[in-house]
Amino acid sequence: MNNPLARARYLLSAHNVKQLPPDGGFEVAFAGRSNAGKSSALNAMCQQNALARVSKTPGRTQQLVFFDVSPLYRGPEPAPEPDRFLVDLPGYGYAKVPQNLQTHWQAFLDRYFGTREALRGLVVVMDIRHPLKDYDRQMLGYAVERGLPAHALLTKADKFGRGQQQQQLMMVRKELSSAFGDTVSVQTFSGESKQGVEEACAVVSRWLELVPPPAA
Repeated sequence: MNNPLARARYLLSAHNVKQLPPDGGFEVAFAGRSNAGKSSALNAMCQQNALARVSKTPGRTQQLVFFDVSPLYRGPEPAPEPDRFLVDLPGYGYAKVPQNLQTHWQAFLDRYFGTREALRGLVVVMDIRHPLKDYDRQMLGYAVERGLPAHALLTKADKFGRGQQQQQLMMVRKELSSAFGDTVSVQTFSGESKQGVEEACAVVSRWLELVPPPAA
């Protein structure tokens, strides 16, 4: 598979709105509770071992981290394409986070999701053994309120047999459909075994317009 996400490289980290890059091009955000496997998922999808830091102490990501996946510019003609970014959002739920930092991030994420025109979709990473916690539902709600597509990755699928995976997948799909209609898709995923990596890359690449849309 020709994976356009494999060219991902670190761009910047933002702790407040002023530090965000210009609001142009296309972005896909990744959210997940601490210890859900978000960093491992990003690394697997970008075919890099250390693009996103995998910490032994979950919850260390306390900034919006931007990774550039823009097409390489061959210049000077034709004009450069729009910028494309993957955005790693801070994940909480496991780590002990001070109240003032929680308040800061709530306001920052409200502003980001409410006003960011470049945002094209949201991937929510959930441990297949513990899906649909309050944080997961909150993040999916952000996307649905904006009319953006969302995609749920049920990570660590290798911890279950195929039968258990399908059972969890069907349960989550049913709950998502009940809560959000058909705006949220879901799949099983494992950064360890690479299960579902190609499917997830296809979804994100399509949102970023890095691949042609599927034929009607």
